Amino acid sequence: CKQEMFQKKNAVLVDGVILNGPIMDSKAGEKFVEEACKIIMEEVVQKADDVTEKVCEWQAPEKLKQILDLEMRDTGECHQKILQLCRDVIKYSVKTNHPRFFNQLYAGIDYYSLVARFITEALNPSVYTYEVSPVFLLVEEAVIKKMIEFIGWEEGDGIFNPGGSVSNMYAMNLARYKFCPEIKEKGLSGLPRLVLFASEECHYSMKKAASFLGIGTENIYFIKTDERGKMIPEELEKQVQRARKEGSTPFLVCATAGTTVLGAFDPLDKIADICEKHGLWLHVDASWGGSALISRKHHRLLHGIHRADSVAWNPHKMLLAGIQCCALLVKDNSGLLKKCYSAEAAYLFQQDKFYDVSYDTGDKSIQCSRRPDAFKFWLMWKALGTTGLEERVNRALALARYLVEEIKKREGFQLLLEPEYANVCFWYIPPSLRKMEEGPEFWQKLHQVAPIIKERMMKKGSMMLGYQPHRGKVNFFRQVVISPQVSREDMDFLLDEIQLLAKDL
Repeated sequence: CKQEMFQKKNAVLVDGVILNGPIMDSKAGEKFVEEACKIIMEEVVQKADDVTEKVCEWQAPEKLKQILDLEMRDTGECHQKILQLCRDVIKYSVKTNHPRFFNQLYAGIDYYSLVARFITEALNPSVYTYEVSPVFLLVEEAVIKKMIEFIGWEEGDGIFNPGGSVSNMYAMNLARYKFCPEIKEKGLSGLPRLVLFASEECHYSMKKAASFLGIGTENIYFIKTDERGKMIPEELEKQVQRARKEGSTPFLVCATAGTTVLGAFDPLDKIADICEKHGLWLHVDASWGGSALISRKHHRLLHGIHRADSVAWNPHKMLLAGIQCCALLVKDNSGLLKKCYSAEAAYLFQQDKFYDVSYDTGDKSIQCSRRPDAFKFWLMWKALGTTGLEERVNRALALARYLVEEIKKREGFQLLLEPEYANVCFWYIPPSLRKMEEGPEFWQKLHQVAPIIKERMMKKGSMMLGYQPHRGKVNFFRQVVISPQVSREDMDFLLDEIQLLAKDL
C-alpha cells in the first residue's frame, strides 16, 4: 500500500513517512463508532431501569484481569475484538444507573445529560477561550448566573471544576488570597499562622486542600457537632477566640450543607453571624445538599446560604447531571477569581483579539484544558425545566421518608436518627442478636453484620448499599435515594433483600 501511495502523483516522503492523504481509515472508524453505540444503547441505556439485571457482575481482581486481557501490544486488535472488549467492560462494570444502586451520592441516568456528554465527547472542546469554545463558554455563563439566583445573590461569579473537592480547594485558596493578596507572588514565607474552621462532619477534602495549599492539616480547627451532625455555633465562637489567643490568624470558616454520612445541614445563619463579627470568609460546601435550593419545599434546609462568600454545588449528585458536574460560585463580582488564578499566558489570552476578550474565562481556572461540564446541566435543565428538577428533589426526599417509616415497622431494623435529607442510616440486627443485651459483645457482633451482607449482595448482584462506622458507632448501612428511576417497590426490595441475605447470621 505504501508503494502504491508513493507512486501516486505528487507523493511526498519525509524520513521514510509518506505524508500524502490521511493515515486514518474514516469509513472503518465510522462503522466502529456505529456498532459501539449500538452496544451502549442495548447494554447500558435500554437496561438502565431493568431491575432483573444485576447491579454488578462481581469478579475478584486477578480473575477480572484475565477476562479483560489488559495488556497493550505492538500491533492493534481487530474491530470485532475491540467491540467484544467494549461488551466486557460494560458487563463487569458497576451499573450506577441501576435502580438498586444506592452506594454513593450519585446514581441513575438522565438521558438529556447523556446526549450532552455524547456531543461534547465527539466535539472534544476545551473551555478556556471564546475562539475555541464559543457555545460552551456562553452556556457556562448562563448556568452559573441561574445557580447564583437560587443561592440568593444579586450578582456573582463562578466556574465549573472537576469535583467538589477541587471546588473546596479553590474556595480555600480564594479566601486566603482575599485575606493576603501578596501570597500570589511572595508565597508562604513571612505569613502568620493561618487557620481555618470546619465541622467534625466536614468532607475529607478540607484536609486535602489544607495539605495541598501548604496551610497544613494541623491548622484546621474542627468544630464539635450536635447529635444530628450539625456544627455548634457556640463551639465555633470559642475556637475562633482560642485561635486568636494562641497567636494564630483565622481567615476562613467552611460550613457544610448536606454532610456525606448523615446528610446534616449546618446552621448557616448563625455561622454567618460569627463570620461577620470576626471578618472571616464563609464557604459553604453544598456539594451534596445544594440541589435542595431548587425545591420550594426543601430550600429552607439551606437557610442563610445567601450570606456565604462562596458555595460548592454539585449538580451531578441529586440532579443527575452526570459525573462530573461541579460548580464553585462566588459572591464577589469584581474579578476576584481571575485576580487570584490568572497567569496571563500571552499565547492564549491575547488582549488584541477581534472580539470581546472578557469571554476568555480560562484565566479564572487553575486548569488550562477544561471540560464543558456545564453543558450537561444546561441541556437537562432546558429539557426538564426548573419544575422538573424540583420534582426530582421532592420525590427523592419523599422516598427517603417512606423508607424511614418502613424501617420503623420492621423488626430488626433500627434507625440511627431521623434524617432531614436523603441519607437514611440504619442498622440491621439479625434474629440471633435481638435478645442480646446491648453491651460490648453485642456491638462487636453487630459491627460484623453489615460487611457480610454487603459482600453477599455484591456477589449476588442484587443491589449495592454503602456501610460505615461513624463517630463511635459500629458499622451501619447508609441508604441514599437519588435516582428518579427508583420506586417505592425498590425501597421494599431493599429491606426484604437485607433480611434474606442475613437470615443465617
